[in-house]
Amino acid sequence: MGKIIAVANQKGGVGKTTSSINLAASLAALEYRTLLVDADPQANATSGVGFDPKDIQNSIYECMVDGINAQDIILQTTLLPHLDLMPSHIDLVGAEVEMINLPNREEKMKDALRPLADQYDFIIIDCSPSLGLITVNALTAAHSVIIPVQCEYFALEGLGKLLNTVKIIQSRLNEDLEIEGILLTMYDVRLRLSNQVVEEVKLHFQQLVFDTIIPRNVKLSESPSFGIPVILHDAESKGSLSYLNLAREIVEKNIEAADEPEEATEDTAA
Repeated sequence: MGKIIAVANQKGGVGKTTSSINLAASLAALEYRTLLVDADPQANATSGVGFDPKDIQNSIYECMVDGINAQDIILQTTLLPHLDLMPSHIDLVGAEVEMINLPNREEKMKDALRPLADQYDFIIIDCSPSLGLITVNALTAAHSVIIPVQCEYFALEGLGKLLNTVKIIQSRLNEDLEIEGILLTMYDVRLRLSNQVVEEVKLHFQQLVFDTIIPRNVKLSESPSFGIPVILHDAESKGSLSYLNLAREIVEKNIEAADEPEEATEDTAA
């Protein structure tokens, strides 16, 4: 069964969509079947893998509000053979209002995505920059959450609120939700501030912080304008190599987690 990972932070400009696109592309490049779910009304993840949001007829919005089968709206990207997209469009803005009176409104995305889990190794959800109903849906659907944090002055601002939201989701809607990791982004090795933020985040959150740190990188910034992930724009760039390392780190972590019960069983049998 595939792992569903939400990429969430209510702060804008932290590299959330960039991380969603490039992590999904990197996992696909490593030949893992990957679905990128665009759960942001801005639809940047949709355009970031080569689709024009204006041409999208059905999206995650129709799945959540109208009950359309998620299988019917999945788009196969021409970029990477193992990368599919569940697109978004501007109508998703109205979904929160329309869902207010729906029964089990927090579980609409879960109902749409969980049946797809057997088809994919990883499902990556790009959340909107808010803690509204759509993000709550994503966290309810997910097995884990990646929290991107920029290496800048206000890095920890709002992080406590997000972690509190995760705790509420765990207690009320999704007790199995885990924090996959905190991802440091926009790192500039030349800036003393960047290094201070890295030290501070690692001091506060220790094992929750990914070893991989995403640097500021020109190729990483350019690739969305071409509608391609950075791995296809410049595979040798620091940005591309960093997201490949992140993908490998996540794969290794999940392989180890999957092996633990088997090891325990073997030990018991012995």
